[in-house]
Amino acid sequence: MKATRDSYGDALVELGEKYKNLVVLDADLASATKTVGFKNTYPDRFFDMGIAEQDMMGTAAGLATQGKVPFASTFAMFATGRAYDQVRNSIAYPNLNVKIAATHAGVTVGEDGATHQSLEDIALMRSMPNMVVVSPSDDAQAHFLIEEAIRHDGPVYIRLTRPATEDIYDMNYHFEFGKGIQHGDGTDATIIATGITVSEAIKAQKELEKENINVRVIDIHTIKPLDKDIIVKAAKETKKIITVEDHNVIGGLGTAVAEVLCENYPKEIVKLGVKDEFGKSGKWNELMEYYHITAKYIIEEVKKLS
Repeated sequence: MKATRDSYGDALVELGEKYKNLVVLDADLASATKTVGFKNTYPDRFFDMGIAEQDMMGTAAGLATQGKVPFASTFAMFATGRAYDQVRNSIAYPNLNVKIAATHAGVTVGEDGATHQSLEDIALMRSMPNMVVVSPSDDAQAHFLIEEAIRHDGPVYIRLTRPATEDIYDMNYHFEFGKGIQHGDGTDATIIATGITVSEAIKAQKELEKENINVRVIDIHTIKPLDKDIIVKAAKETKKIITVEDHNVIGGLGTAVAEVLCENYPKEIVKLGVKDEFGKSGKWNELMEYYHITAKYIIEEVKKLS
């Protein structure tokens, strides 16, 4: 098990040798965002901007205009909330090649509480023109998506988590921006998940199989551009659609899926996530239980719909 923020830090160190124009900026959180490894390995390509996220985004934009590939790192709350204006007007609007790697997203931040638990970041970033939004589910996926972000010409928002997640893929697995990953071909229901909730969806799938309830799980690691084809196909082939995310149900993955279905194949869905409220302070796993985004509650919803 490994946190995707750790995967991010490891990937930066490895890819720093391959991509000489890669630079990293951090807002006084290098130990928490795991950019400290890059800082120690390539000190001349690391910039600690202090507690000044807005300045960091503007500086990253300037570096991008000079041919660098900057990764601007901080907690998701500060990357998307505090620095929204700079991300919108200095990065997305001119379509600059800046990668925003935001760690500590969702209620799984844990004891830091509501002020640090970003539950609106997907909604903010996916509604922004030119912005690609990715949310990796495990170590291998995160590692691969970091390099894909470097290769992609344009702004990318990378949503990373604080707690460790179980391995789902291996390092030989091929990922592609905008292409969801289907696990199983059950027809009783489809569970669409992203980030830390993918492993919970797979746990639910395995438990339901024991009761002869066959569901498919779709890992949506790219929330924008969204894989419309895999969602519409699932809607046509399965009885029910359930989405699950560590984010507000308004504006996040569930909303994105509902938009696709509304326009292409109208179908009722159930959205599991934070129900339009702020987070609370507590242990991350207990908060996932509190907000009903664990395998237990996914199973309950599938059975309700069967």
